Amino acid sequence: MTEQMPSHPRRWAILWVICAALMVVVIDVTVLHVAAPAISSDLDPTALQLLWIIDVYPLIAAPLLIASGVLGDRLGRRKMLVAGLIVFGVASLAATFAPTAELLIAARALLGVGGAMIMPPTMSIIRDIFRDREERVRAVGIWSAVSAGGAAIGPLIGGFLVEHFWWGAVFLINVPIVMVIVPVALKLLPESRAAAPPPWDSLSVILTVAGILGLAFGLKEGARYGFIDPKVLPSLLAGAGCLFWFTMRQLGSPEPLLDVRLFTRREFTVAVGCVFLSMFGLVGIEFFGAQYLQLVLGLGALDAAIRLLPLMISTLAGGLLAAKVLARLGTRWTISLGLAGTGLGLVPMLALGLSDEYYLLWPSFLVIGFALEVALVAANDVIISSVPADEAGQAAAIEETAYELGGGFGVAVLGSILAIVYTAKVGPIEGITAVGIANAEESLSRALEIAERMSVTVAQPLIETAKLAFLSGYHTAIAVAIALVGMSSVIAAVVLRPRDGTI
Repeated sequence: MTEQMPSHPRRWAILWVICAALMVVVIDVTVLHVAAPAISSDLDPTALQLLWIIDVYPLIAAPLLIASGVLGDRLGRRKMLVAGLIVFGVASLAATFAPTAELLIAARALLGVGGAMIMPPTMSIIRDIFRDREERVRAVGIWSAVSAGGAAIGPLIGGFLVEHFWWGAVFLINVPIVMVIVPVALKLLPESRAAAPPPWDSLSVILTVAGILGLAFGLKEGARYGFIDPKVLPSLLAGAGCLFWFTMRQLGSPEPLLDVRLFTRREFTVAVGCVFLSMFGLVGIEFFGAQYLQLVLGLGALDAAIRLLPLMISTLAGGLLAAKVLARLGTRWTISLGLAGTGLGLVPMLALGLSDEYYLLWPSFLVIGFALEVALVAANDVIISSVPADEAGQAAAIEETAYELGGGFGVAVLGSILAIVYTAKVGPIEGITAVGIANAEESLSRALEIAERMSVTVAQPLIETAKLAFLSGYHTAIAVAIALVGMSSVIAAVVLRPRDGTI
């Protein structure tokens, strides 16, 4: 297809099929946020295993998105999307009945493979079937609203299923949905591929997976043992080395798996960076916010999820209204002001305490969801509009990688920060042995489990100390998120400049 060809006559029906597939994938990014305590109770994972159960999905998906985008460009985007749905359904079934933490981590990793196969084709197909820029902005707004809305609604679905069934139901629900989407997608979606896709490069795929997982492992373990520990530092160095090797390999190849020179385009690079940092802050804060609601305030899974509902509503509203905001403000100020609003929305959360102060949360969620979503829609438009049609698969893969890496590293890095502060704040408590304190320092949930086996006079100081330590860590993570989002806002305002009337 060329840019001059007309839009597909069934483009809006196709968009809804794409959004249905996307919804299944993005819900799984956050659906376990409120199910984590139930999984901890049933499978008894260590604190590190629990982080991997949550995080392995986006961290496996992220490096495979690039490979998936290339395969979609070569073999056909519809084929890739349908194959990904089938893998996703099989992995969901495996996760549903996983008897151990290790097998659940493996099933979640396979879910990441399926998700990576699905996501790049969704944006590439939109790029193909919507040729009018104004219509494409609307389509991207809907796609982005579904993406962020699915992530926001994930905890609500998870909370309902955990309270009424069991934690495995959060995966089982995917199976019938996939069985409905697959035949519809085969019938309705057009096949498309790039005219001159890059050749397959297995070593580059291995380098991206090893690099990202190496960094993630180092960050998670570093929170526990220190970042210069002999168990941690080699992982961080190996991960960084693999990603450096990958970059140099792409620069030296006449037909790279990923054209890293795309990042020489100012608007493209800034938009990708804004997506990454936005998801970094949002997913990490939401995950630990769900733990705050359940473990600190003592709410049930469904009650905690309902508290997150304003975030979902405002996110959907932001996606649907983003095209109008973009038309009025332009791309540059939509991104910059949207990110600034997100940072301001996070500020009241620094005042959260041990008592239920929901009046601080729901206005923050409304502002964060709307402001962040309009910024993301504008960034998405910059990313897919700044490349020719033949590079749509790579651009979509980079964008989705930014989404997944942002969420995955948000949980990993902010979780590491929270864990460091939490461990430092627990300290010795009268009446509790050094072994008991060491176990309590592992996580708030473990501290609460230990307290249940103690007398009230000993347990109460432990519970209060552990909750205050978690709060201190959560406040620190929020402050880091505010700084990162604020920095993104300034960069967008300074770096993005009007060019050909597009910014």
